[in-house]
Amino acid sequence: MTKPLRLSPYLLLTLANLFWAGNWIVSRAFHAELPPVALSFWRWMVALLCLLPLALPHVRRDWPQLRAAWPWLLFFGALGTGGYNVLVYGGLQHTTAINGTLLNSFIPIMIVLISWLLMGRRLHLREATGILVSLAGVLAIVARGEMRRLLDLTLNVGDLWILASVVAWATYTLLLARRPAVHPLAFLAAISFTGLLFLFPFYLWEMARGRHVIASAGSIAGIVYTGVFPAFLGYILWNRGVAEVGAARAGLFMHLVPAFAIVLAMIFLDETPAPYHAAGIGLILSGIWLNTRHRT
Repeated sequence: MTKPLRLSPYLLLTLANLFWAGNWIVSRAFHAELPPVALSFWRWMVALLCLLPLALPHVRRDWPQLRAAWPWLLFFGALGTGGYNVLVYGGLQHTTAINGTLLNSFIPIMIVLISWLLMGRRLHLREATGILVSLAGVLAIVARGEMRRLLDLTLNVGDLWILASVVAWATYTLLLARRPAVHPLAFLAAISFTGLLFLFPFYLWEMARGRHVIASAGSIAGIVYTGVFPAFLGYILWNRGVAEVGAARAGLFMHLVPAFAIVLAMIFLDETPAPYHAAGIGLILSGIWLNTRHRT
């Protein structure tokens, strides 16, 4: 009897961030056709439809535990599946992609900070070095190799939305350690549903303000992509990876988002690579290597 294939948690985290990098490309390419709450709502509707055939047997079996944990499930839905995405998409309506990418890259630091303040977790020197080296790579990318660009950045209301999303995602990632003891698909289906409940009144409010989805082949394809890959597959991979390696180490992989976004932008948006891209990606990968190599 052959053993089931077991994928490395680091591969799972890498794939999750590859899919999320595509999410940034889609939201940037179709921001005029897909309002932020509408995109969040419909991506999770697509994700839930993908999940239901696989998750229903597990939901039925784990229903007593899910029902008992409904306050936690509402919290997870509001933070991870609803709030984070709305805050990111809403922030990108008011700030630049450079600011958004830079601020989003503080997620690993926020995870470490919250775990230190509230959980008393100590950070080892090599872990701290890995985070700083990787963050330096992100800074090199968003600054395009010129420190002056970072000094010239200013914060606006969109940046505050992005910062709120950083706190939401860091908190969601840390609290995964306390999720109900149910099957991963049952858990993801539950928080997809609670996330939709959280998003629905905001979706109605957005439409009342005259902001509607402009249906086109591109915008519909964008919704399907964000539902299947960043939401459905991305969250399955992320939740599993966090469960295996811990929140702090997993959080560092969020720095892969700008690196993957560069590659995807070159492919789909005809953007031209520059030397600082290679330098930034090299630093990001070096920081991840420092944090994930086995201790001797």
